[in-house]
Amino acid sequence: MAMALADQENILKNLLKTGRGTDFGRFSRFSEINGQEEYSQAVPLRDYEQFKEWIEQIKQGKHNVLWKGRPIYFAKTSGTTSGTKYIPITKDSIPNHINTARNALLCYMAETGNTAFADGKLIFLSGSPELERVGDIPTGRLSGIVNHHVPRYLRSNQLPSYETNCIEDWELKLGKIVDETIDKNMTLISGIPPWMQMYFDELTKRSGKKVGELFPGFSVMVQGGVNFEPYKAKLFESIGRKVDTIELFPASEGFFAFQDSQEAEGLLLNTNSGIYYEFVPAGEIFSENPRRYSLKDVKIGENYALIISSNAGLWSYNIGDTVKFVSLDPYRIVVTGRTKHFISAFGEHVIGEEVEASMLAAAKQQEVKITEYTVAPFVSSDQGRSYHEWFIEFEKQPEDMAKFAASLDEQLRLKNVYYDDLITGNILEPLRIVVLRKNAFIDYMRSIGKLGGQNKVPRLSNDRKIAEELERFRVEELRG
Repeated sequence: MAMALADQENILKNLLKTGRGTDFGRFSRFSEINGQEEYSQAVPLRDYEQFKEWIEQIKQGKHNVLWKGRPIYFAKTSGTTSGTKYIPITKDSIPNHINTARNALLCYMAETGNTAFADGKLIFLSGSPELERVGDIPTGRLSGIVNHHVPRYLRSNQLPSYETNCIEDWELKLGKIVDETIDKNMTLISGIPPWMQMYFDELTKRSGKKVGELFPGFSVMVQGGVNFEPYKAKLFESIGRKVDTIELFPASEGFFAFQDSQEAEGLLLNTNSGIYYEFVPAGEIFSENPRRYSLKDVKIGENYALIISSNAGLWSYNIGDTVKFVSLDPYRIVVTGRTKHFISAFGEHVIGEEVEASMLAAAKQQEVKITEYTVAPFVSSDQGRSYHEWFIEFEKQPEDMAKFAASLDEQLRLKNVYYDDLITGNILEPLRIVVLRKNAFIDYMRSIGKLGGQNKVPRLSNDRKIAEELERFRVEELRG
């Protein structure tokens, strides 16, 4: 604990020292800042929209804007409100992305003694490594950029081929990946869970075998990008046996945490890798003057919005994710959701962690299997009451759908007192379930051009944009 706190203090000091020579540092008067409290007071929280003007200057060829020199890459990512975002990656920040992935594997090997997987074939289901130039800076998906920095000792075992990885069309790419891997000694498979599931489904369809039987040496599954729990049961069923898992918390803005133990809960926060962290109580993130805590002030069980300052030139940047600490020695976190992915159309402020835990509990009670789901508010415009609408694609439907809906509603009421009050006070009706046909979410993601790669469906929204798109895949509707 003491070492992590000292590392954080030193990182902030070094960031400010370098930052003083930048346009942003002069604008924010870095030369007058001494220590964490002064920094929090002097540099307001910003999201991408508020950094856009600085990013535009970098695109136009200007040096020393947010960090010394110019970025060596832009990581291109989709923003919910900002359109395409261009996140700088600098010479100083690239080791954070590469070395953290290495450290996760080294921690796993040290704890378990399993080093044999490194001798087999490894697959990283990722975006295309082909890069374009934006403002003369190489630009692409983070996974594609990182692909160029895979260590030489892993490169010879890496699949798929570079040519296959460059295919943009996910379904065409998936077919080629299966062609190249189905007869290989795959020992490590890595990717975002829903896209790993599509890979596993295609392998089984082609071979008639469970993935664990097809790949006897497969022993490590590395995943991140979304909460693993909703996908876990189906992935393991597709494998047909136990494999170890390593969960990661990477983003275009930095590699924040990784699972360092097969035994302990949570992900180890990356406290000595060029990133300084602040934590804002999640309920205050959209307030004018939210409280901002440094690592020394955090508490177990509190839901915080994660704020970062880094050697990529991001300063008090709201990355949009929320986390909770499950341990303070060492500092371990779980990712609880997105600051913009919540439902509070009626004052309930239901978050991703609550809907996921409710779904898992209800599905377990009735032995239901879920492929994918999302939740949106339905605001009644007539005499009827409003409600939450759950769009669910089932792999195995409940025998009694009304009973399942009631169980799901009860679980959410247990986890969110505001939602419970709204149901008890007859302000909201119990939730309703819209059953979607098979492959509804795959077809939806294809229709918006976001099938595969690092793209994922939000678990919940505060509006009905996604719900309206999913209406065309509806099978039936049931009330809780």
